[in-house]
Amino acid sequence: MHEAASRFVTIGRDEWAALRAATPLTLREDDLAKLRGINDQIDLDEVATVYLPLSRLLNLNVNSAQDLARVSSTFLGTITPRVPYVIGVAGSVAVGKSTFARILQALLARWPDHPNVGLVTTDGFLYPNKELKARGLMERKGFPESYDTKRLLAFLREIKSGAPEASAPVYSHVVYDVIDGEELVVPRPDILILEGLNVLQVTNTANEFVSDYFDFSIYLDADEDDIREWFVQRFMKLRESVFTDPNSFFQHFAVLSDEEAVGTAQAIWDGINGLNLSENIEPTRERASLILRKGRDHRITEVRLHKL
Repeated sequence: MHEAASRFVTIGRDEWAALRAATPLTLREDDLAKLRGINDQIDLDEVATVYLPLSRLLNLNVNSAQDLARVSSTFLGTITPRVPYVIGVAGSVAVGKSTFARILQALLARWPDHPNVGLVTTDGFLYPNKELKARGLMERKGFPESYDTKRLLAFLREIKSGAPEASAPVYSHVVYDVIDGEELVVPRPDILILEGLNVLQVTNTANEFVSDYFDFSIYLDADEDDIREWFVQRFMKLRESVFTDPNSFFQHFAVLSDEEAVGTAQAIWDGINGLNLSENIEPTRERASLILRKGRDHRITEVRLHKL
C-alpha cells in the first residue's frame, strides 16, 4: 500500500541551514538582546541556522511577487502602487511567535529591496474587555470569537489595496485590554508581518478569511507538553516583573507563592490556552506555507515547506 502523498517537503536542521547560501548575518548580539521576549532562549547561531535561510526564501518570494505585479501592470497598461507582501505568523500562546516575528522583521528590513517592514499583532483586534464581558467571552479571550474579525479584514484590505497608510488598534498586555483611542499607523510597507494565534483560522459561515490576504504563512509548532511548560515558566517570570506593576490587570498574581503560581498557571493553560490550541490553533497548522518545529530547548529541529 502506498503512503498518502504529503503536501510538504520535510527538511532537517542541517539541510535547512545550508540553504542560507551566502546570506550575511546582519544582526549582532546587542540587536538580538533587544528583540528577545521575556522567556525566549535564542542566540545568533539559531538566527544563522534558521532565520537566515528563511529570510533568503522570503526575499526571493517578495521579488517574484513584485515581478509578477509589474507584468500584470504592463499587460493592463496601468500604473499601480506597489502592493505590500503580507506574511502571517501563527501558533500557540507561549510558543515564541512575538520574538520570532520581531527577529524576522529585523532581518527582512536589512535586505535592500524592501527596507520598510511593518509588524502588527492581532491582539489589538480583540474586542475591548467591556465588549467581551457583555458577550460573556472574557474566559475565551484569544479564541476566534473574541476578535473583531471584520475590523481586521478591513485593515488588511487597506494594506493590500496599496493605501498610503492603514491604522490598527493597540493592545496593552499590562492592562490586558485594547487602549481606547490609540492606534498604530502603518505607512504603506514593502512587507507586513501579521502575528497572531488564529490568523490561519477559517469558519463555515464566512466567505472571507484573514489568510486570504497572506502571500506566505508560517506556523510555529511544538509538543503541547513543552508549550505548557514554557507558559508556566513565562508566568513565573511575569509574576516578578509585569505583574508587579500597579496598573497590571494581573497584579493579584504577584503575591502568590511559588506553588500557588505554578498551580494557577497550569490551570489557566488547561482551561483556556491548551483548549484553544487543540480546538482552534493546531488544526490550522497544515494551512501554513511553512511549519517550523521546535524542540524542548526552543531550537528549531525540523522545517516543513509546502510544495509550491
